[in-house]
Amino acid sequence: MADEHQFIEDGLQRSQIDEFFADELGRAGYGGMEVAKTPMGTQIVLMAEKPGMVIGKGGKNIRKVTRELEERFDLDDPQIDVQEVDEPDLNAQIVADRLANALERGWYFRKAGHTTIDRIMDAGALGAEIVLSGKVTGARSRVEKFNRGYIKHNGEPASEVVDDGQGVSVMKLGTIGVTVKIIPPGAELPDDFHIAEDADVEAVDQAETDEGVEALLAEADADADEDEDADPTAPDAADESVPEFAEEAVETPTADPAEVVDEEVVEEVVEETGETPVATGDPEEEQDEPLDDDVESEAADLVAEMEEEAAADEEGDEA
Repeated sequence: MADEHQFIEDGLQRSQIDEFFADELGRAGYGGMEVAKTPMGTQIVLMAEKPGMVIGKGGKNIRKVTRELEERFDLDDPQIDVQEVDEPDLNAQIVADRLANALERGWYFRKAGHTTIDRIMDAGALGAEIVLSGKVTGARSRVEKFNRGYIKHNGEPASEVVDDGQGVSVMKLGTIGVTVKIIPPGAELPDDFHIAEDADVEAVDQAETDEGVEALLAEADADADEDEDADPTAPDAADESVPEFAEEAVETPTADPAEVVDEEVVEEVVEETGETPVATGDPEEEQDEPLDDDVESEAADLVAEMEEEAAADEEGDEA
């Protein structure tokens, strides 16, 4: 059998044994049980208000219960240890059974609830809660709660610290469920704290200063003014995030651009584009250079033609 199934089987068997003891030992004031399986057998610890009624005359009743446990629940050599409840008013199961019996005897639910919870608090409980659910006074079901003190409803304290018990009251109109929760006296809760009156507390040394608040504020304003007057573009010496670059000398070209131009490159550009390159030297020096003979003759011919045309135009105007 898997572990999960084994846990379910153990829980179901425990619930059935608890119901069996509640039915058989109700008159003796059954207050709960604890089951522990050992190599020698099954150890069962019973809590009862009247241990004598559980054991019976000469142990007759306890032998009967042991035999039924072996037959009905297939327990190996059950050993029952009966213990008396020190304070029945602090046992939730006993209180729930008492309240259920009181309702069956005709007690008004409000009186029974307040009386029961007052007895619980008088016994020294830190907190208690009683819940009655069912047809309390009429045909319609409802829930009535009675609270006193401090109670936990969830978390580990609710399962480890709070003692709870359930009972059933069979009435003419229907059944009434009774749930009782009690926090016993002396229970340690996670949110508890204690104040030590005789604790030795070390004195705290206060910083001694003659300056008042106004002087400190004046210093703060002065520091702020100095920060504003400072050059915002200047890097902070303490700021490690600003990188420092070494100053490198920049070389300025001094050579003449005409000398830098490669003559072979210029000739290639002229051959490809057919355009005359633009002179990059001094224009005065270029004008002083002598012209070719062919160019001079062509220029002279053009000037002569222009003069002849001008003279012809003048003669036409006079005529």
